[in-house]
Amino acid sequence: MSTPLVVGTDGSDDALRAVDWAAAEAALRGCPLHVLHASLWESYANSALPGARNPQARRDAAAQDVVAGAEERVRLRRPAVTVSAVVREEDPVYALVDASDHAAMVVVGSRGHGLAGMVLGSVSLTVAARAHCPVIVVRPGRASDEAGGQWVVLGLAEPGRTPAAADFAFAEAALHGYGVTVVHAAVHAGLSAERHARREQAVEDWLDESLARSVALHPDVPVRRVVVPGRAHPALLGAAKGAELLVLGARRRSNPLGPQLGPVNHAMLHQAPCTVAIVPVQPTGG
Repeated sequence: MSTPLVVGTDGSDDALRAVDWAAAEAALRGCPLHVLHASLWESYANSALPGARNPQARRDAAAQDVVAGAEERVRLRRPAVTVSAVVREEDPVYALVDASDHAAMVVVGSRGHGLAGMVLGSVSLTVAARAHCPVIVVRPGRASDEAGGQWVVLGLAEPGRTPAAADFAFAEAALHGYGVTVVHAAVHAGLSAERHARREQAVEDWLDESLARSVALHPDVPVRRVVVPGRAHPALLGAAKGAELLVLGARRRSNPLGPQLGPVNHAMLHQAPCTVAIVPVQPTGG
């Protein structure tokens, strides 16, 4: 059996959007979908109600209702998808990161609040930082199977990294019939005209090298390049408007509390106007 997709759910509207996205993706890939619900909060909440009748049974029933509802939603919308579900009474971050060891991708919803859902939930952000496979954070907006921009945006930051993010972006574009917009922000301030021209050529050569394998694997995928001066943050936000998916390689930083995402990835997960994919990458060489 092919490697499953894993989707985390708690029954919220954000989580159901993630279930829908994951089901559509599983249908295209022809792979199974595994629905996971994990929570410790219900245990803590019920322990504060000493008079509650059979709180463990109530907690278990509520959790089963969450996954049963998600399973039924998948079967109704994507009947060809093989779907299974599990309830785990543990921290959802640990459960999802553990599941990422044997998943093609982990799909989660954003937990927006405040101004237009700009603030991401801690579970989604932490899973994106720690998972061992690509993580999809489904943000509110256009449905995955609705006609729209027809482009996957790929942010390429620097040389010296594996092509995992590029491979993922091109594979997704080929699967859905989209094109790929490659975005690179380059700072050329203060350079002479001659040095500026050399720097631009070096960037183009690097992009050729970085994309060569992905283009060869998916020669029918349309590609357009956007090389802009300045910071990556505004360049990516601009390119992602109307896009179906924004793909970024994970730039994880060592931290006593666990891996942390770099500032650009962190900002895009909070602010991007479309769904975001974080793809783990490793430096090449020493």
